[in-house]
Amino acid sequence: MKRTARDVRLGNRFEILRRLYRTQRVSRHEVAADTGLSFATVSNTVGELLDLGLLAEAGFADSGGGRPRALVAVNAGRGTLVGVDVAETYIHVDVFDLALRTLASVEHALHPEENQPDDVVGHVAAAVEAALRDAGGGDVLGIGVSLPGQIERAGGVSVFAPNWNWHDVPLGAALTARLELPLYVDNPLKASTVAELWFGAGREVDDLIVVTLGTGVGAGLAIGGSVYRGVTNSAGEWGHTTLVLDGRLCRCGNHGCVEAYVGGAGIMQTLRDLTPGSPLLHHDDQTATIEDLARAADRDDPVAAKTLAETGRYLGAGIADLVNIMNPEVVVLGGWVTDRLGGHLLPEVRAVVSRQALRRPGQAASLQLCGIPGNPVSLGAATLALEGFLTGVDAVDTRHAYGTTTPRHPHPWKEPPCPLPGSGTAAPPWPSRA
Repeated sequence: MKRTARDVRLGNRFEILRRLYRTQRVSRHEVAADTGLSFATVSNTVGELLDLGLLAEAGFADSGGGRPRALVAVNAGRGTLVGVDVAETYIHVDVFDLALRTLASVEHALHPEENQPDDVVGHVAAAVEAALRDAGGGDVLGIGVSLPGQIERAGGVSVFAPNWNWHDVPLGAALTARLELPLYVDNPLKASTVAELWFGAGREVDDLIVVTLGTGVGAGLAIGGSVYRGVTNSAGEWGHTTLVLDGRLCRCGNHGCVEAYVGGAGIMQTLRDLTPGSPLLHHDDQTATIEDLARAADRDDPVAAKTLAETGRYLGAGIADLVNIMNPEVVVLGGWVTDRLGGHLLPEVRAVVSRQALRRPGQAASLQLCGIPGNPVSLGAATLALEGFLTGVDAVDTRHAYGTTTPRHPHPWKEPPCPLPGSGTAAPPWPSRA
């Protein structure tokens, strides 16, 4: 796709900010050396970010005999960013300062019957409002919301959420009307991948895959240091590729999907098949079952060991396919199921990938667990909001907007770059519960 001058400028902003998040204070010369951008480009872009208030001057460093070099740093107090991780069993909200340090966190349980759009909107809005109160206020530059399933980013529409049977639900517009703040909606695959690119394994590599295991399963893809989305933002729906012909029924309606074997419900089914009366099984409660499996595996329980060995075989086969297709440098395993079972699954997964993947791509791919502390999905969602803010603010007028003169628009970040459909005072109508 042809890139415009604005695209290039925006890419430079992202690249320089990503570099600054790795080091508290850095000089323009160091940024140029690390990013490969010219010194003039770095100076101009840093100037734009200073004018936006996103960076601040941070003293000087000895240059080895010459003039001291001015340092810059992220201006943590410029505003706040909100990241929301909406899963089938919980809603987690983090409020961050601009340095992406957590100021407040709120988590609400989401019960199986609370899966209607108005239920989810109410829970998300209440959790965000509570988290912002706990954080003590401040300008909110944006809210990033991760929703399970396929998402149309431009309108914040949940195109298809199989576990809730949602089709074309305009959740972004409803949340915008309720919260009256700029909102950026995507799914956990993209949010997790953005988090890895900015703060995790993707800081040092260009090509990686982020596999998320939860109630749903998917693979976030990064190529050349950027998230790969596909034509309809649906890239990465690996959980709904076929692993076993004519296999288990998946919630998407097909049979034999990866998710039906390595998602939360799939692992429960494997345990049920192996030991129907296992005390580790909690009917329709994935969280409790996965927790008990993890505890049983820690004490070398044979049923838990066999269940996780089977799950590892399925997962390894699926990841070997990804390795052969994408040829990544790193594969990161994340998601709430991985948080609890990853250490037990990883050895079997590595063994299967080494057998099943082609030799060269298999040897080149490093498999590792997510090392980002806290909730990577909410962190990635907040980073998507930061990207959205940077995209929506044109640097041409930044000296007027954030300098000493009266701003033309006192709060240019209050309006999303692409107004969401129906973003008036009333939420759009939902499909009937009947």
